[in-house]
Amino acid sequence: MTAFVRRLAFGLALCSLPAAAPAQSTETAKAQMKFGTEMAQRGLWNEALFRFERALALEPQRAEIYNNIAVAYEALGLFDEALEHYRQGLRMSPADKGLKRNYARFVEFYQRFRPDGEDAAGEEEGAEAAADTAESGAAPPSGAAAGDEALSSPPSGGR
Repeated sequence: MTAFVRRLAFGLALCSLPAAAPAQSTETAKAQMKFGTEMAQRGLWNEALFRFERALALEPQRAEIYNNIAVAYEALGLFDEALEHYRQGLRMSPADKGLKRNYARFVEFYQRFRPDGEDAAGEEEGAEAAADTAESGAAPPSGAAAGDEALSSPPSGGR
């Protein structure tokens, strides 16, 4: 397992669920997120992606689910898909510091691997703005070291 994938798997952030969501779908989406996060920690990114996509189908307005899907795509080397999901999450929650931080790190990484000749100016500008906001005193997600990518996961149930 590469150091990059290990960094992705171990940087987990705990996020609270929105209060306005219906109880049944919240619990199901919460369970999918939890299981997906556990699979990501084990390096089983295809299963993690499947679970995050199921959570998204249940609660399509949660930006942290888009973050997790983007991180999973990134770990699988599907960078264009990761970029699209980061953007969707940021459109929904432009003030989300963790999502901005992940997006900024992704764009910095992505710039090195884009085929020559592709225009990356839009991503560079977005990453700079996201990084400026994230560096304005935001602490790394709980359980993550500085520089780690983060998955959003529901609060643990007593572990």
